[in-house]
Amino acid sequence: MGTAPANRDDIRDFLISRRARLTPEQVGLPAGARRRVKGLRREEVAVLSGVSTEWYTRLEKGHISGVSEDVLAAVARALQLSDDERGYLFDLARAARPARRTAARPREAVVDSPVQWLIDSVTLSAVFLRNGRLDVVASNALARALHAPLFASPTAAHHPPNFARFHFLDPVSRDFFVDWDGGAAATVALLRAEAGRNPGDKALRELVGDLSTVSPEFRTLWASHDVRSRHEGVKRLQHPVVGYLELTYQSADLANPARAARSLNIYTAEPGTSHEQNLQLLASWSAAPPAAERQVS
Repeated sequence: MGTAPANRDDIRDFLISRRARLTPEQVGLPAGARRRVKGLRREEVAVLSGVSTEWYTRLEKGHISGVSEDVLAAVARALQLSDDERGYLFDLARAARPARRTAARPREAVVDSPVQWLIDSVTLSAVFLRNGRLDVVASNALARALHAPLFASPTAAHHPPNFARFHFLDPVSRDFFVDWDGGAAATVALLRAEAGRNPGDKALRELVGDLSTVSPEFRTLWASHDVRSRHEGVKRLQHPVVGYLELTYQSADLANPARAARSLNIYTAEPGTSHEQNLQLLASWSAAPPAAERQVS
């Protein structure tokens, strides 16, 4: 299998955590007696994967470089990984390959004008573009108004507006996000997936380090090794201007191999609801400051 990669700890901890959450009964094995460890034993995962115990033990210790995709897929099936978790395991394997460490990293760059025009053209939904670290790199007026506490947060004073920093380091977030716990778990899971894709991202390591140092909630969630590649569904916010909002949100990746990965996010309200009325009110409110500024200038 070759030498252990730089992301060995992530590989080891992820596989151990997934093994620990399964019981023999869940995978069709007899429970047996005198079970001293939580979850499946290594030899049980090895049997389910069709490999030797010694081989799986080396894999769980982080020796993943050179492992075939067929074998990784077998391990993923044995551990009953979700699609996101399976993708994360494959990302860890790709990142462990020597060629990956010498490849040029896609550059972070300013947002192309056509992309910004597209975002600005949407007036009835909040639209923003974020990178894998959850930095907001572009937004329309309604998105800035909707996430006003994020943009006004002290966490954005010396860094780009960042959902993870805001969520875990600004107490205001606990009032703003109605389901703070659910949002916290999703936020960390998105960062964990990004760490699997780009383990050499220095800015991401610094972000994780900052959050781990200050927030015990972040440390606990980071240690769970849960991953999510997308974040969609219903978002409930308590906005300081228009009050309670219940919005649906969708995301779509903007593919450009020369640029770092970015996700386009759209928040909208169900037509005919009070949430749509509040969102329209917020859109009107957000449009007022630019008009006033034009009059002054």
